[in-house]
Amino acid sequence: MNKSIYMDHAATTYVKPEVMEEMLPYFTKYFGNPSSIYTLARETKKAIDIGRDKVAKAINADSNEIFFTSGGSEADNWAIKGIASAYKKKGNHIITTVIEHHAVLHTCEYLAKNGFDITYLPVDEYGFINIKDLENAITDKTILVSVMFANNEIGTIEPIKEIGALCRSKKILFHTDAVQAVGHIPVDVKDMNIDLLSLAGHKFYGPKGIGALYIRKGIKIENLIHGGGQERNKRAGTENVASVVGIGKALELAVENMEENNKKLVILRDKLMNGLLKVPYTRLNGPIGEKRLPGNSNISFRFVEGESILLMLDAKGIAASSGSACTSGSLDPSHVLLAIGLIHEIAHGSLRLTIGDATNEEEVDYVLETVPKVIQRLRDMSPLYDDYLKKGEK
Repeated sequence: MNKSIYMDHAATTYVKPEVMEEMLPYFTKYFGNPSSIYTLARETKKAIDIGRDKVAKAINADSNEIFFTSGGSEADNWAIKGIASAYKKKGNHIITTVIEHHAVLHTCEYLAKNGFDITYLPVDEYGFINIKDLENAITDKTILVSVMFANNEIGTIEPIKEIGALCRSKKILFHTDAVQAVGHIPVDVKDMNIDLLSLAGHKFYGPKGIGALYIRKGIKIENLIHGGGQERNKRAGTENVASVVGIGKALELAVENMEENNKKLVILRDKLMNGLLKVPYTRLNGPIGEKRLPGNSNISFRFVEGESILLMLDAKGIAASSGSACTSGSLDPSHVLLAIGLIHEIAHGSLRLTIGDATNEEEVDYVLETVPKVIQRLRDMSPLYDDYLKKGEK
């Protein structure tokens, strides 16, 4: 096997050469601690300021509203715990959705054990929340609404602007986990009335281990990490200078080329989805059209296990992911797929293929040639499929 086709860009991306090139001097030549006052340190301080400016510009924020973190998970934790702590005298109610990333769900579970009341909004069959449900869930104790910008599994882009407008009109803070959106689709924190936003560098061809939290000016928030006075006394720890340079450059490139890249991605994504849906007993998970992330496709194949599909695809040189994840010995289907109404058996047989900037038509063709054969081979071994054929069950 000499093919290597990467179809898991929603999980992580490679670092682009131009990004790497800008980062390298900050490992060896410009290594000073930005908190020091000598010339070497001033170079690194300047680099951080430039990186911050680039991140701010990409989401239409002000530079002093961007705070660097170790990634999306830390940004989500900080936004939710920090607001909960700062506003607990005002209320103890937080609203989120059933399809959030675990960085949000587990943070909310933690707060629920500590006296907070959490409402989890349902979603429809395509993964969208209903604005009316949100409005009805708001009480006089609600201090925060946290709804993801776009879903990592099924690509659903939520009605963020409408959510922001509703929250602003009710004087409730609005946080969005935009890890899958920033650098891929237009994000404007001012236009969309977003108060807090999480992002992560490795989702748009930047380095791992760096992210940011946008905090709108004037919002009070408790610190998550205590220590020195870095990040304007909001987030302690010596700055990850090279990665800040990297996230700034990566986001600058992503925004510059967004429109052009997305046109190409949508054509390849639709070819991939439509081709896979020709396999019998399949279904598309998530919406079609503009309300889906340009690079995301997620298909469920009946009578097979997601894990088996992944192993067989890996043997053919294709890296993908599934809606089912093996955690601590128990095989649970994706909470997102269950939330959109799939039964366990169908949720287990899902395949997520997420394409990226370097994906080409030849790779898509190879996947379309390979996946149907893999599915057929697995179905030939499946007692469920055998039963279905014998009984003609629904």
